[in-house]
Amino acid sequence: MRNYLGAIAAVVLGGCGGQGGAPAASGTLASGLELTREADGASGRFAQGEAEVRFSSRRVEPGVYRLEVRQNGMTLTGLVDAEQGVSSLDGFAEDNGADTQMLDGDRELLSGLYAALNAELPSGSALSPELKYLRRAVGLWAEHPGTLELQRTVMGEQGRGYTMLCSYAKCNGKNTGSCGTTYNWYSYVKHDCQHGSFDAAINQQIAQLGDHATCDGDELYMSGGKWVCGEPDHLSRPKVMGNCFGRCGGGCGGDTQYTLDATNHDGCVRNGHALTSGYCNDQFTAASDDELYAPDCY
Repeated sequence: MRNYLGAIAAVVLGGCGGQGGAPAASGTLASGLELTREADGASGRFAQGEAEVRFSSRRVEPGVYRLEVRQNGMTLTGLVDAEQGVSSLDGFAEDNGADTQMLDGDRELLSGLYAALNAELPSGSALSPELKYLRRAVGLWAEHPGTLELQRTVMGEQGRGYTMLCSYAKCNGKNTGSCGTTYNWYSYVKHDCQHGSFDAAINQQIAQLGDHATCDGDELYMSGGKWVCGEPDHLSRPKVMGNCFGRCGGGCGGDTQYTLDATNHDGCVRNGHALTSGYCNDQFTAASDDELYAPDCY
């Protein structure tokens, strides 16, 4: 899914409440991540500028995890049943419990937290399930469109809920690194919008998935026989690659899940549409179970 904006000033390990780093100046917060690992989960805080997130993830019974993220007067909750592949997600105003929506400032702060978790935590089996599902849920919330309700159920089952595209994330026989001149194209990446249906050539792309290139933090597309930095805008079936195209979560952080729905989401928000475009809501919804439950490709 799409690359995130925002940078992390620092990563600070320690307990909650600012322990483990220099005290913040009066009226400001110590920037960075504070993470406390516990027997049944983890908790911590993340500060970016004048804003702060507090979070926790707890195992409440075998294979079931309760998540909570509090930021900007909003509480986000999740109950993830990893054994059954079912999650209940919600979001509401802290002061009165009323329904609320995700705004740009919320996504920016959550994107910062997601990037900090990616920088601090390992991927794959080395990561505890409590932290794995916390990071995946934060990545999902960081891309949540403002026009979609926060309260929803996400169900995942391989072959029905999500389809893996691991083989297309390789090129030149490698999971990462330059493709050289040997590509492994996936076609077609599709979305529908005001320009036409899924079958319209301008709504389709030919993509090299995977972690193989970047251009000043952006992707690349083929134009006039040459790779160009940036994102195409409804060209006729352009070849695209870079910034971990087709990967769940923002950019190249987190886990290494490459799926069909995440690929189509990238093909929408990286093809003339903003991350929060209503035309990409169906792709975001379809990719939600991929992000929470799909296994790593490598």
